[in-house]
Amino acid sequence: MEIGIDSFASAMYGSEALSSVDAMEQLLDRIQKADESGLDVFGIGEHHKKEFLDSAPEVILAAAAARTSRITLGSAVKVLSTDDPVRVYQSFATLDLISKGRAELVVGRGSAIEAFPLFGYNLKDYDALFKEKLELLLEIRDKEFVTWKGKFRPALENLPVYPRAKQKKLPIWLGVGGTPESFMRAGSLGLPLMVAVIGGETERFRPLVDLYREAGRIAGYSPDQLKVGLHSPGYVAESSEKAIADYFPGYAELWTKLGRERGWPPVTRMQFNALVAPKGVLVVGGPEQVAEKLIRHSKALGGIDRFTFQMDNAGLSHQQLLQSIELIGTKVIPLIKESI
Repeated sequence: MEIGIDSFASAMYGSEALSSVDAMEQLLDRIQKADESGLDVFGIGEHHKKEFLDSAPEVILAAAAARTSRITLGSAVKVLSTDDPVRVYQSFATLDLISKGRAELVVGRGSAIEAFPLFGYNLKDYDALFKEKLELLLEIRDKEFVTWKGKFRPALENLPVYPRAKQKKLPIWLGVGGTPESFMRAGSLGLPLMVAVIGGETERFRPLVDLYREAGRIAGYSPDQLKVGLHSPGYVAESSEKAIADYFPGYAELWTKLGRERGWPPVTRMQFNALVAPKGVLVVGGPEQVAEKLIRHSKALGGIDRFTFQMDNAGLSHQQLLQSIELIGTKVIPLIKESI
């Protein structure tokens, strides 16, 4: 199981507000720390909101590539519906060259919708945009000269797309939430699946993961081609008690704020306790408890190939995040490898 971190380049860390410059510098420090600590992957999301600095994830990843040597660098997720697949491929192929073959893409429709009006797209085309643009992106990934015609961008008639990635086949994962159609689409295309689980119990996604694997089998893909990744909020400290004490105040603040925007009630301690329980989605605890939970999640989903911690949290300082990254690399990963 690969272990990594996803970030939305948030400036909401600790008790003092950070400047955007300082927040970006600290983020790059954490990516470098993840590389040095033995983590497998670091992903940068994409948002177009004031509190996040990840509107151009490939630029952040390129800066990180210059400061790292082994860690995979990817999107988490790239909102493909509101972008041009030609430019997306070119940007990540360039990242692949800079990083000497360490780039990858996780693409999705986007759970936040601010990019649609910003770039002039209609929300009624939410799924149609993604379907068409994913088709074109895969065509560009697999062929140097592309002939293609669709509804939402000009046609391509035997045109080359450069530069080409260092990797012969730039890895493209499909990021999904909870719709069966998305899971089946990933399986039918034989694409690795990244499942974002941010609430409830992780095992409830097993029927959807089974749909993915069955769709892939029917389409002729072997089980080893059908990788499953899991993305959930998490944090590791020296002990579970400390992890929970560090994590809860900021988690409650962040999700209560998001709840006001989306019509949800405030977060309660009882809800939080259920989420950090053995079957709950929050991977928060000491190294032993976190390793046990990840193994339990993997078994519940029939095996997972990757887990990424989403550690953006209003209550956690840069120093706490650095220490958590080090614990993941030096404690959690060895415990998981030993158990598996």
